[in-house]
Amino acid sequence: MDVLSALLLLVHLIPVSTAKNEVSSKSRKRIMPEPVTEPPGVDPVYEALLYCNTPSVAERSMEGHAPHHFKLVSVHVFIRHGDRYPLYVIPKTKRPEIDCTLVANRKPYHPKLEAFVSHMSKGSGASFESPLHSLPLYPSHQLCEMGELTQTGVVQHLQNGQLLRDIYLKKHKLLPSDWSMDQLYLETTGKSRTLQSGLALLYGFLPDFDWKKIYFRHQPSALFCSGNCYCPVRNHYLEKEQRRQYLLRLKNNQLERTYGDMARIVDVPTKQLRAANPIDSMLCHFCHNVSFPCTRNGCIGMEHFKVIKTHQIEDERERQEKKLYLGYALLGAHPILNQTIGRMQRAAEGRRGELFALYSAHDVTLSPVLSALGLTEARFPRFAARLIFELWQDREKPSEHSVRILYNGVDVTFHTSFCQDHHKRSLKPMCPLENLVRFVKKDMFVALGGGGTNYHDACHRAGL
Repeated sequence: MDVLSALLLLVHLIPVSTAKNEVSSKSRKRIMPEPVTEPPGVDPVYEALLYCNTPSVAERSMEGHAPHHFKLVSVHVFIRHGDRYPLYVIPKTKRPEIDCTLVANRKPYHPKLEAFVSHMSKGSGASFESPLHSLPLYPSHQLCEMGELTQTGVVQHLQNGQLLRDIYLKKHKLLPSDWSMDQLYLETTGKSRTLQSGLALLYGFLPDFDWKKIYFRHQPSALFCSGNCYCPVRNHYLEKEQRRQYLLRLKNNQLERTYGDMARIVDVPTKQLRAANPIDSMLCHFCHNVSFPCTRNGCIGMEHFKVIKTHQIEDERERQEKKLYLGYALLGAHPILNQTIGRMQRAAEGRRGELFALYSAHDVTLSPVLSALGLTEARFPRFAARLIFELWQDREKPSEHSVRILYNGVDVTFHTSFCQDHHKRSLKPMCPLENLVRFVKKDMFVALGGGGTNYHDACHRAGL
């Protein structure tokens, strides 16, 4: 794992589960307290419950909403993989017993789950860019492997895919019935959880799709920067952000005492416990309703969890205030945003190409994009989060194209830095495409300062 992934997993990892996986009766024990009523941002358990008990995606979806005289031209979807097993274990404790096989009659349930498994079993000869062809197409271990997608994660993206199908295919006819391979763009990192999440969403979107029409491209970088990943200035911003996080942790005496107490319970040095990222495993216990681990020295408990979760909330607040992360985000998000506007521009010009693009990614992919767009109120990406860019054409003025930005079904277009004030001057419920293009081609570099006018110069400027 690279430094960025480890950093953001340590500080910001906040998973979600739409329902609880079944585990053995010996290891399963209710640990969630009674629902709390404090407003978000006040109680850390309430904050965690918001992620573990997410409402149905259909209840708050605003995708595809536009005046009748607008035509949907293309859709670009960024997702975080679904609920997964932890990437780390708490030293000297038993792993949480969670079943990663897919069972149709077990919660969480989805009517297409059994058909999904059947269809995936037929995809062994499908075309995937190396090294994706060596990955399993769906989770299948009775005891989850580290980082493996759970049944909850599969169901989350089957739901996402079905939602997008109802809106973009049934309502807006985005793809023709005889759609071709070149009308889809599919890209994923080389992790089984991202490939499987992408396939689950795709199956919900295009049930029983023709495997011969599917081609997933491999993206080696979690930033989806392809051949533009070398950026020294971006790394400089990351180092400054790491330093800020470190200093904030040093000031939190309660957090250090909590880590010390947990280290005593599992009988390891505090430094080793912190390096093992205990919150990753604790959140899995919490969201899947499995008791926290115990040793002969005592039990890790809810109070430990609450202290670490509170620190995450405080860190997120300071991150927004200090704005060091913003510099990193602008440079980290530029390559993928630049690719996206390129596809939008080609579609707006009527050139044949992708109508539906799907990027199956990680929290460390979506978070920089959200920050770069200026969406300061957006929650850090939960499991199965979706960020969508819609391109629309005004049928009354065919040369005019507009965009909408949606995060987890919420229209955030006018919360973006490039379109905050447009709605005050226009009655259209969307933003001119040229605003987004200007932001990516120019304004992102202006926001960085230093006089850079392109990505290469901004990444290599001296004097920092």
